[in-house]
Amino acid sequence: MKHHREFEIPWLGLKEGVHEYKYELDDRVIEELGHEHPDFDNLKVTVDLTFDKKSSFFLLHFDIDGTVDVACDRCGDPFSMRLWDEFDLVVKLTGNTEDDEEKEEDEADVAFIPRSETILDVSGWVYEFIMLSMPLQHIHPDKEDGTPGCNPEALKLLEKMRAPEGPKKSLWSGLDQFKDLDSTEGQN
Repeated sequence: MKHHREFEIPWLGLKEGVHEYKYELDDRVIEELGHEHPDFDNLKVTVDLTFDKKSSFFLLHFDIDGTVDVACDRCGDPFSMRLWDEFDLVVKLTGNTEDDEEKEEDEADVAFIPRSETILDVSGWVYEFIMLSMPLQHIHPDKEDGTPGCNPEALKLLEKMRAPEGPKKSLWSGLDQFKDLDSTEGQN
C-alpha cells in the first residue's frame, strides 16, 4: 500500500474556519490506497472536501462527482455510470478519559480522534463515500425516447425466459375439498 500524503490534513497548523481541498481519483489511486474494486473499472471521480475547523471539532463536507464503468445488472453490457452524492462528517477531538470512550460508541456520523494526533487522514472516508455513492442497482439509463438502454437482444431473451402469466395454481388449492368437511359430517 502506497502512502498518499495528499489525503493528510495537518489540522494543528490550520486557522479556525473553512478550508477547501480537492481530490482527483482514478483506479490507480484506489489500488494504491490498498482497496480492491472488482466490480468496476475506469473510475474518474472528483471529491471536493470542505473542512471547517472549530476549536474542539471539525465539520467535513464531501461532495462526490464522477463516472465509473460497470456491468449492467440486467443485460450484462458495460456502461458508464454517473456518481454524485454529498456526505457530512463530524470529527471530534477527544482526550484520554473514559467518558470520551463511552461517548464514542453512541454517536453516528461522528468520528473521534485524540488531541495528540496532529494530522487527519481522510483517505478512508474518501474511499468509503465513493463506494456509498454507487447505486445498488447498475442498470442502463433509459434512452431519450423512453426505451430501455439495455442490449435489446438480452431483453428479448429475458422476456422469453419469463414465466407465462395466467391462472396460478396455489400450493394449497388441493385442500379446498376439505373446507366444508365439518358441515357435511354434522348432517350424517
